[in-house]
Amino acid sequence: MKTLQVDARRLLCPMPVIRLQDSIEPLPVGTEVKIVCTDPGVINDIPAWCRINGHSILKINQQDDEFHITVRKDNDD
Repeated sequence: MKTLQVDARRLLCPMPVIRLQDSIEPLPVGTEVKIVCTDPGVINDIPAWCRINGHSILKINQQDDEFHITVRKDNDD
């Protein structure tokens, strides 16, 4: 299965989470989404959003001033 890429660079809270939410909603369960952000708040915000919405964090990496977070859609609600 292909991983969807979402660009949330230069967006500040809460926009990266909203961009992820809008991107993941129409996808089938099991789809992976990689979001790239520059706001360091996403390190806490996206995992919290995933816990609330029943999705999984697969990977969090920092590359220079960018945060790469891979999420798997585990819930269709």
